[in-house]
Amino acid sequence: MVYSNSEQMRCIAELTRVYSWRRVVAVYEDNTHGGDSGGLALLSQALQEVGSKIEHRLVLPPFALISDPKEAVKEELIKLQEIKSRVFIVLQTSLPWVTHLFREAKNMGLVGEDTIWILTDTVTSFLDSFNTSVIYSMEGALGIKSDYSDSSNAYKSFHAQFRQIFMSEYPEEDNLEPGFHALKAYDSISAIIKAMERMSRNSSSSPKELLNNILSSNFTGLSGQISFSAGELMHSPKLRVVNVVGKKYKEIDFWFPGSGFLKSTEDENGGGAVKLEGPVNWPGDLKRIPKGWAMPSNAKPMVIGVPGRTSFQKFVRVVNASDDVNGYDGFCIELFQEVLKVLDYYLPYRFVAFNGTYDELVDHVYNKTYDAIVGDITILADRFEKVEFTQPYAESGLSMIVPVKSEKSTWIFLKPFNWQMWAITGATLIYTMIIVWILERQPNSEFRGPLVDQIGTTVWFTFSSLFFVHRERISSNFTRVVVVVWLFVVFILTSCYTASLTSMLTIQRMQPDGTNIDRLIRNNLTVGCDGDSFVRDYLQNVLKFNAEKIKKVSSEYDYSKEFQDKQIYAAFLELPYQKVFLSHYCKQYASNTPTYRFGGLGFAFQKGSPLVADFSKAILKLSENEKLVELENKWFPHSPECSNDATDNETDSLSHKNFWGLFVISGATSTVCFLILVIKAYWLNEDQANGSPNKSRIVSIARYIYYGRTVSPSVPAVSSSPEIEAVNIPNASPRESSGLLINSR
Repeated sequence: MVYSNSEQMRCIAELTRVYSWRRVVAVYEDNTHGGDSGGLALLSQALQEVGSKIEHRLVLPPFALISDPKEAVKEELIKLQEIKSRVFIVLQTSLPWVTHLFREAKNMGLVGEDTIWILTDTVTSFLDSFNTSVIYSMEGALGIKSDYSDSSNAYKSFHAQFRQIFMSEYPEEDNLEPGFHALKAYDSISAIIKAMERMSRNSSSSPKELLNNILSSNFTGLSGQISFSAGELMHSPKLRVVNVVGKKYKEIDFWFPGSGFLKSTEDENGGGAVKLEGPVNWPGDLKRIPKGWAMPSNAKPMVIGVPGRTSFQKFVRVVNASDDVNGYDGFCIELFQEVLKVLDYYLPYRFVAFNGTYDELVDHVYNKTYDAIVGDITILADRFEKVEFTQPYAESGLSMIVPVKSEKSTWIFLKPFNWQMWAITGATLIYTMIIVWILERQPNSEFRGPLVDQIGTTVWFTFSSLFFVHRERISSNFTRVVVVVWLFVVFILTSCYTASLTSMLTIQRMQPDGTNIDRLIRNNLTVGCDGDSFVRDYLQNVLKFNAEKIKKVSSEYDYSKEFQDKQIYAAFLELPYQKVFLSHYCKQYASNTPTYRFGGLGFAFQKGSPLVADFSKAILKLSENEKLVELENKWFPHSPECSNDATDNETDSLSHKNFWGLFVISGATSTVCFLILVIKAYWLNEDQANGSPNKSRIVSIARYIYYGRTVSPSVPAVSSSPEIEAVNIPNASPRESSGLLINSR
C-alpha cells in the first residue's frame, strides 16, 4: 500500500529546476529501517536529471539513541553554516526529530531569507499533528503531500465517524481531522476485508489464497484507486504542493509527471505552469524568489578575489588593497559596480588582492577561500570544471604580435588597378583604336598612306586621347561619337587612377615582418607573454614552444622595449589586450596570425551559486543598453594617430567590377558605329552584287570600307604592280577635282 517515492522526488527536483536552486542539502534520519528508505538515491537521480546535485548530507542519528536531542541537532546544524547551499530537503525523519530540527534551525538563522526547506510527505502528512510552535518554526517551507478527494459520500461518512470516535478517545486534542495515513490505513483494512469475504465464498482457504485475493483488489478507496500490479499499487498518487504560512499551511498547486504544476486536476491533460501558480509565502516574508544560497551580509560580506598583478592595468589595477571603495580601479571593477546597480537586491562585498597566477586564483574559489573573482578571467574548459562563469563581457582569443615594416615597391604605379583592370582597359583601347581607323580610313587623308603610317597614326591618336593632346582632325560623325564616349571613359579612369595612386603614396602602408609560428619554433626564437595567465602553458603544451624560449613580460609597456632590444621576436596576447596594445603601437606592430578562440572574459563564482545567473542577466542588460560600449570607450579609447591605421585601412587596387558599365558602354558604342558603316556598305553594293555569291558580296563590302567606293566584283580593283589611278571625286571643288588621288598598292 506504499506509493513509490520516485514521483515525489521528481516533483522536488522540478521545484529546484524552475527556481534555479542548483545545490541542495539532504536531511534524513539514520534509523534502523535503512536510513532514508531509498529516498536519497531517488532524489539524487532526479536532481541529476535537472542539472542540480546534493552538496551535503545531514544524517541525524536514531532519535531513540540520543540522550540530548537539542544539543545533537545543534552540532549538526553548525556544520551547515559552513556550506553555501540553503536548500534543505527533509526526507525520512521521525516527528520528534522534526520538532527539534526546526526549532534549532530557526534559532540559528537557518530558517529565514534566501533559505528554503522542502518537506516530503513523511513530514507533510503530519503537519496537522504538530503544535503551533513547531508549525511557526517551519514558516515559508514547501511540502509535498498526496492529495485525495474529500467530496465523495464514502469520505463524508468516514469523516463523521472518525471525528466522533477520535473526540471521545482524545478529548484534549484540538485537531480532529483525519490525515492521509488514516485514509491509507482504512483502505488497507478494506482491502483485507474484501479479500476475506471472497475467500468465505470458496471452500478452499490458505495464506496464498488470501494474498492473491488482496492483490486482485480493484476499488476506489478514500486515498485513491486501490489496484495492484506486480505487488505494487498501479496508480501514482496525486501530489499537492503546500506552503507553511504562520501557524498553518495552505495548498498551492497540483503536480503531475507529464504536465508540471497545475491549479486544478481538471487541467491534467494541458500544459503546466513554469513555476508555482499559487502565491507563495517565502521564509522571512521575502518578496522575491529566495536564492537558496548563503547570501552575503554586512556581517559576512562576499569575499571577492581580484588579480593583484596584471600586465594591462586598464582592466584591473590595485591602488590600495585595504580600500574597497577607491583602492581598486579598472574596466572590470567599474563593470562589476554597474552590475550591482542592475541587481534588485543589496550585495555586500569585500575585495581581496591576490598576487598569484590566474589558475591559482581560480583554485581559491574552488576551495571556497573566495566567493568569486572579479577581473579579466578567461573562460577555459579546465577552469569550468572548478568554478562557474558568468556571461562573457568581452571576446577572448590568442593572437601573435610582431613588428611591422614599411611596404616599398618599384612597381607601385601599377597597383591602383589590378591586373584584370589593366587587361580590360588595354583591350578596350585596342578595340577603340581599330574602330577609329576603320571609320576614319575612308574620309580622312591623315589615316591613309602606307600601312605602317596608318597604324602609327591610329595608335598615336588613340593613346594621345588619354591625355587630351591629339592633333589629328576627325572627319566622320561616327568617329566623333566613338571618341566622345572613349574620352568620357578616359576621364573617369584617369581620375580614379590618380586618386588611388595618391592615396597609396600618402598613406604609409605597413605590413607584418613575415614572422610566423613555424618560423619561431624552427629557429628557436624567444617569444613573450603574460606569465601569470594561461598563455604560457598554452604556448608550451599546445603550440609546442620551448619553455626556455618563453619570456614573461610583466607590463604592457615592457613589450615595446623587449622588441627593440631583440629580447623577443613575437608577443602572444589575448585578444582584448591585443586591441589595447595596438591602439597605442599601431605604427610599430601588427597581428600576424589567425586568432585562437577561447570562451571570453567573465566573472567567476563558486559552483552552484545563484549569483551567476543574476550577473549574466545584468551583463546582458548592460550590453543591450550600450552601457558596456560606453565603458569600453572610456577605458580603451582609440589613439588619434591610430584612428586611421594604415594596417587596417590599406587602399586596395581598383577592380574591373567597379567600371564594368563604362567598358560595356564604350564597346557597345564602337560596335554600333561599325555596324552602321557595314550596313551602309551593303546597301551601296547591293545593285552590283545581284546574283553574285556571298563571298563576292563580303569582298565588295570590305573594299568599300577600305577604299570608300564601290568596286564591281568582275573588275579587279588592284593590279599586281604599282600604278597610278585617277579617280573623279564627285561634288568636289575645282581644286580638288584637278588633283589626283594617289593609291599606292
